[in-house]
Amino acid sequence: MADPVLKEAAALEDSARIKVNPPVFFVSAGLILAFAVLGATFAEQAAVLFARIQAIIIEDFGWFYVAAVAGFLVFAVYLMLSRHGTVKLGPDESEPEYSYLSWFAMLFSAGMGIGLVFFGVAEPIQHYAAPPVGEGRTIEAARQAMVLTFLHWGLHPWAVYALVGLSLAYFSFRRGLPLALRSPLYPLIGQRIYGPIGHTIDIFAVIGTMFGVATSLGVGVLQVNAGFAYLFGLETSTTVQLVLIAAITFVATLSVMMGLDKGVKRLSELNIVVAILLLGFVLFVGPTIFLLHAYLQNIGGYLNSLIDRTFRLYAYEPNPWLGDWTLFYWGWWIAWSPFVGMFIARISRGRTIREFMSGVLLVPVLFSFLWMTVFGNTAIALDLSGAAPIAATALENLPVALFVTLDALPLGTITSFLATLLVITFFVTSADSGALVIDMITSSGAENPPVWQRVFWAVSAGGLAAVLLLAGGLEALQTAVIASALPFTVALIFICYGLFRALQMEAEGSTVDLSAAAPAAAIPELSWQQRLGSIMQHFRQDDIAAFLSGTARPALEAVSAEMQESGFPSHLVEKDDCLDLRIPHGERGEFSYTIRSRSFLMPSFVWLETPKANERQPRHYRAMAQSSEGDLPHDVTGFTREQLINDLLNRYARFRHARRIA
Repeated sequence: MADPVLKEAAALEDSARIKVNPPVFFVSAGLILAFAVLGATFAEQAAVLFARIQAIIIEDFGWFYVAAVAGFLVFAVYLMLSRHGTVKLGPDESEPEYSYLSWFAMLFSAGMGIGLVFFGVAEPIQHYAAPPVGEGRTIEAARQAMVLTFLHWGLHPWAVYALVGLSLAYFSFRRGLPLALRSPLYPLIGQRIYGPIGHTIDIFAVIGTMFGVATSLGVGVLQVNAGFAYLFGLETSTTVQLVLIAAITFVATLSVMMGLDKGVKRLSELNIVVAILLLGFVLFVGPTIFLLHAYLQNIGGYLNSLIDRTFRLYAYEPNPWLGDWTLFYWGWWIAWSPFVGMFIARISRGRTIREFMSGVLLVPVLFSFLWMTVFGNTAIALDLSGAAPIAATALENLPVALFVTLDALPLGTITSFLATLLVITFFVTSADSGALVIDMITSSGAENPPVWQRVFWAVSAGGLAAVLLLAGGLEALQTAVIASALPFTVALIFICYGLFRALQMEAEGSTVDLSAAAPAAAIPELSWQQRLGSIMQHFRQDDIAAFLSGTARPALEAVSAEMQESGFPSHLVEKDDCLDLRIPHGERGEFSYTIRSRSFLMPSFVWLETPKANERQPRHYRAMAQSSEGDLPHDVTGFTREQLINDLLNRYARFRHARRIA
């Protein structure tokens, strides 16, 4: 029977022009397109169905969402503070590709930019006007409104994002597995991640991501429509919103074609500049001292009530508020997490786990809290003083609340234009980044898939957002995201457990879960002079190329020839300073042993260097080997032919034992 791994590899090689994993790509695309067609054709029936689905999920699975998100937060904090924090997301010598400013800008823009602009005024003023418990439009309602808003935009969503991103980055950059949601399951099911189980995980991730992106785009277009209505008198209607989706999706498609560094990176940096300008303006022309006081007090109130609010399900006093707000957000963040996680993993190679978790978990949260305080408390203060009827506006037309708030401040027209521009650029980066991430999932973790595939997913996201608006507006968006996140929540629990097992095994010095009867893998015997010479010497790229061609290739060719004589169809592939020996074993999986040239920065004693300075700094090269068993890359520079063969056979013996191959 044919090996599923070989089938998948053959399919990828035969479809070089499309570079997709057929089961994941076609099943995901088929389900999404079928949903879009049915939703557009039977919009009224779809709206009724969405309402029923949402009621069932909230009633029967609300506890599961709350428990899962709470567990994710606890696990994220543990990883940040534990002994695993020093582990790098890549080889030990790897270094970050982006500066802190670019890194924060990209992860923030891709994370929740549209939502912050839309809900920055809308959510606090809504909770203030109609709180879940108690009387609205009071000082106590204002205080609790900010605590509730912080709950939804605080540590919980970023913990989910961080865990998905960390799992992807760790298994891809440090363990050499594909940059795909299936990879973190390797410690649990081994090579079966390349079979139906792995395909199912990726399909759940694609569907959840698509509905998460579509929800953000739908929310964004409601805000853009409200901005254009305020600025230019454009009517607020579904037809206008559909035209806006088409226009902005077209711009996003152009950004997709420019790629990550030229498209997403530049737009993300523009977003953060415009956002900071708008935030600073409202902070300094509004009640500045009050906002600074409120910022600190809001954080204190949030931390003081964190445990109580995390687990509050209104079990003794059933309240529809929980489903309309908290469960919607938990579903949105989980559905959004494959997108944000994949994206921040893609830009976080070389950082330590503690650095990654601290940056992703704390910096965006503090900025989000500042944003919500500045806009939310300003709106509440204006309403309490009677300067503007913001609460009444929010209850009647949620997207307009932002523009009523800005209109009550100086230069209202200019700031409203900036806010609308900010939503549009966030819209573009979300569609652009979402298309890139979904394409990576459906192409088995390929980092640079063909452009037309990303264009397909960008257009699909815009189309799905249009269908959801037709089928019920904001309520349909809420239902779709809660329902699509449910299966991926289960998958995410297993992903976290797989990450925990892998980190445990690495800390114990093991890379594969073998039984006590497993044969010990002997370390190749190197003389102390050989080891010292390898450590002290800095090799040029030509030196490593000569080592690969003169020593490594003959060693792997000898093993390959011997395996073929024994009846195993092994084959050696040489490409781009890389040697890859593959030995298939049918349904038991495929063993691979790879040796590649890898560059590292020369030792430096400069206290602070820019990324461009690093690019100019001299580099040295090493020959790094890694097997398919999920082990860490190890240095084989200077090995003899026999030592390389010994290293390969030790790892091959572990492969055979783990799969019980006689």
